[in-house]
Amino acid sequence: MTVSRATAVPALKAAGYRPHALHGPEAVWLEKNCYIDVWIELVHALGLEPLAMLGFTLAVDFEGDQWTFFKPPHDELRDLYGIDVQELTVWRPLIEHALEHLAAGKLIGTEADAFWLPDTAGTDYRNNHVKTTILLADVDLDARRLGYFHNGGYFELGGEDFTRLFRLDVGPDPSFLPLYAELIHVDRLQRLAPDVLAARSFDRLRRHLARRPARNPVRRFGDSFAQNLPQLQARGLPYYHAWAFAAIRQAGAAYDLTAAHLRWHATRGAGELQSALTAAAECFDLISQGHKALILKGARAVNSGRPFDAAPMFADMAGAWDRGMGLLTEAIAQPA
Repeated sequence: MTVSRATAVPALKAAGYRPHALHGPEAVWLEKNCYIDVWIELVHALGLEPLAMLGFTLAVDFEGDQWTFFKPPHDELRDLYGIDVQELTVWRPLIEHALEHLAAGKLIGTEADAFWLPDTAGTDYRNNHVKTTILLADVDLDARRLGYFHNGGYFELGGEDFTRLFRLDVGPDPSFLPLYAELIHVDRLQRLAPDVLAARSFDRLRRHLARRPARNPVRRFGDSFAQNLPQLQARGLPYYHAWAFAAIRQAGAAYDLTAAHLRWHATRGAGELQSALTAAAECFDLISQGHKALILKGARAVNSGRPFDAAPMFADMAGAWDRGMGLLTEAIAQPA
């Protein structure tokens, strides 16, 4: 190795780091999913506005055994912020890629084992081997220290966690398959004027509205929940929690971001458009908060084995989806 220390964002420090408001105490879902969470924080740390990129959440759908695991489209990251994302071919130890690319000012997004991530203390850290996504921003090989984005913040790890995360304590293993990783180029950042950023974002909002599910996904999810609850109860809480992350959490968190995105646009709108965006945001808030209540009530029903009629909750949330999409369709069909 020609270098042992590399950092892609020199001014970034874990001590005193302040997450974006989307990960603040007012958020309905403090953590959304591991991929969008790190993008919210990276865009924020670069001094850009992550609220502008969230229109894609309008198109999330119920897939049958999960909701869409929503991610920001890479072309929109480029169009809105000038950030370019490409797949990293992990053909050598990841630490070697990290030292080379971070030294060149690029970050690396990679799948990682939460077992070695101390920011998950109390849940997965040293308890569960769970795949998650982190962004590598600062690596010091000699000091065995890593600065990384994960979930709702920016953190540091070191010592054994560093050694095990990068597999420095094991020799070549032909049976080990490298985890998926991405190269994140930030050398062509564009800081658009607020009105230009809002206009580009609004154009993408229109496109994602056109891609919304043809049939109400919340209503379909409600039907599936009623049908599958006995199986969830039979399999117990561990199975329920895995299912709920893929289903209830993804729906609730997606619509939490939808509401925040619409409110961001509403502050830049006027008259009927502003009113429509605000009213639509309230509809998606209802869906997000309803799923927050559902995940808790569902857990109690699975733990107790008692009957649980969630139909009224789903009826309210499905009605909110229809109203919200209707408001947006009418408002966005008008000149912005």
